[in-house]
Amino acid sequence: MADEPLNSVEIIKAASNYLRGTIAEELDNDKEAFEKATTQLIKHHGMYQQDDRDARNVKVPGGKSQRTNSVMVRVKLPGGKLEGRQLLGMLDLCEELAGENIRLTNRQDIQVHFVRKRHVRQFVRRVNELGLTTLGACGDVERNVLCCPAPLRHDPIHDQMQQLADALTRHLLPRTPAYKEIWLQGSPAAERYPVSEGDEVEPLYGKNYLPRKFKTAVALATDNCIDAYANDLGFLAIAENGQILGYNVVVGGGFGVTLGKKDTFPAVAQKLTFVKPDDVLDLTTAIIKVQRDYGFRADRRRARMKYLLADWGLPRFKTQVEEYFGRKLPDPHPADVSGFDDHLGWHDQGDGRWFYGLNVENGRVLDREGFRLKAAIREICARFDPKVRVTAHQSLLFIDLASDAQSGIEEILHRHGVKTLEQISTVRRWSMACVALPTCPLAVTESERVLPGLIDQLEQELERLGLSKEAFTTRMTGCPNGCARPYNADIGLSGRTKDKYTIYLGGRRLGDRLAFVYKDIVPLAEIVPTLVPVFTRFKAERQNGETFGDFCNRVLRV
Repeated sequence: MADEPLNSVEIIKAASNYLRGTIAEELDNDKEAFEKATTQLIKHHGMYQQDDRDARNVKVPGGKSQRTNSVMVRVKLPGGKLEGRQLLGMLDLCEELAGENIRLTNRQDIQVHFVRKRHVRQFVRRVNELGLTTLGACGDVERNVLCCPAPLRHDPIHDQMQQLADALTRHLLPRTPAYKEIWLQGSPAAERYPVSEGDEVEPLYGKNYLPRKFKTAVALATDNCIDAYANDLGFLAIAENGQILGYNVVVGGGFGVTLGKKDTFPAVAQKLTFVKPDDVLDLTTAIIKVQRDYGFRADRRRARMKYLLADWGLPRFKTQVEEYFGRKLPDPHPADVSGFDDHLGWHDQGDGRWFYGLNVENGRVLDREGFRLKAAIREICARFDPKVRVTAHQSLLFIDLASDAQSGIEEILHRHGVKTLEQISTVRRWSMACVALPTCPLAVTESERVLPGLIDQLEQELERLGLSKEAFTTRMTGCPNGCARPYNADIGLSGRTKDKYTIYLGGRRLGDRLAFVYKDIVPLAEIVPTLVPVFTRFKAERQNGETFGDFCNRVLRV
């Protein structure tokens, strides 16, 4: 709000000369890390400064723990789209200048960890030479725009949605020339970045940018595969006879929670209005301007748009959006989310070609003994030259494949020890975790590294109970910030303290309902034993066709 004192990050942004700060100067010095203020600015350029927290436990001469600073670079992929050659280029780049593997995120990005500060400029330049970008992948701007990645071409709906995601990305891209100046001087890739004409550098964001990150998603009401209700702004396409009539607009979703701060909370978005396709960009601009001008800049922990909605209420928020939009907004269309498809396995695209959805457990693309996923992906891309999509469940779609590619791709996967869909349990298929340790500075405990073992245990118990075919989401995070979206899952596991978690139950795959706290501060070893009695009761008392999340919501929610 205009009369609130600014928090320290707001002061840094305002004084940065549109995100320049001293980034360029610090890239040229020989220090291993960026200065504290600069770490806030580089986020807008698509990176976070981190350190290897495992290395903190390794003592160096003198008895001190060592701190190994590095940068995580995030590559923004609107709708998860990239070419096979671009994926190969990213694999090359991470092996040359970073850690040896990449990570697919549940926001359809690619993350690369362990980039040394001295290599960051070269890394970002090379990303752009691949035709990709890091601009706005992090920071207080529009993040990567999510969109259903399925290349279904039986009708134009999916193409239209993906075109909207691209248009939103272009429309909401920061206009500061700082990105070109710092990372791309002399590179032809610099021409891809438009800048504002005239005196106003950032006509949408202003010199302070937004109070906090802003997330947008585009989905079908019949296939909410990108979890629209978990975003600040979601567009749910309402289609009839192969045409998009318009979009139901939902606002105010977000899952970040600060441990010990009771006025922070997760929220699923609320239905705001129905909008025709031609009005989407103008309405998006109006909503972002409301958050820009009225979002809370005194406390970053309460700076997401969900808190503005919570404090104002939806009617006041809608009135303010109407003022910026210039006319009244209608009520939402009665249609709502009714399905969720992860798009894994083989699918006919509808244009004579096929796509294959490959499960990538927790998004980690790596090679290890007996499991060479990275090598398999390299061979598939080199041999079949597919286009590629990253899903919001951290997996990959290889698309535009010839009808005779199936046997070749499956042979490659099997030869490299990578399981195909029919070899993966249902519970593993629908699970995901955030990065957590050792790279995330916010993690209080493990997530990605322990969830596979926990799923091993769940598989055994579900098989014993005769529930191995039940489809429900299991999502784990290493802290309460909720990056893997545990708060709308059937089972959510949120890190509470070292090796202990809060168990949430009662969300569902459709993503439109918050889970509730079932049990707090549960040791990792006790999570599955705590869940087994619930599954046992579910088997005995479920109603016809009732999902696990719906059962928990009906029977266990207080």
